[in-house]
Amino acid sequence: MLSRQLGPHAENAFAIMRVVVGLLFAFHGMQKIFGVLSEFQPPMGSQLWIGGVIEIATGLLVAFGLWTVWAAFLASGTMAVAYTQFHWKLAFDELFFPAVNQGELALVYAFVFLYIACHGSGRFSIDGMRSRPEAG
Repeated sequence: MLSRQLGPHAENAFAIMRVVVGLLFAFHGMQKIFGVLSEFQPPMGSQLWIGGVIEIATGLLVAFGLWTVWAAFLASGTMAVAYTQFHWKLAFDELFFPAVNQGELALVYAFVFLYIACHGSGRFSIDGMRSRPEAG
């Protein structure tokens, strides 16, 4: 019964999720690059700095729904690398578990962005507006 009532709203919920996740991801990058609400700023040109630039760019592209599939795919891959390299570190001890290695957010971002890449931009997106045939 609940799925019958919520089902018609699935595309709107997806669009809201896409915008919110994209903006959160962009803000995460701004923390790295500009030190927004953070005391740490990686050196310009370092791997963490490049990751921050990717987070800002792909987060905003996903939020606005522009080149969404490509942006979300790049964001997903970036988070998969971040999780593997900075959190898990290929350790097969207690660091194997995301709750211990503090990689839950990177792992969730990787899979949410993979889903967005597979789904496409959806409603309320620049991609969607550009693909509509003009009325006339």
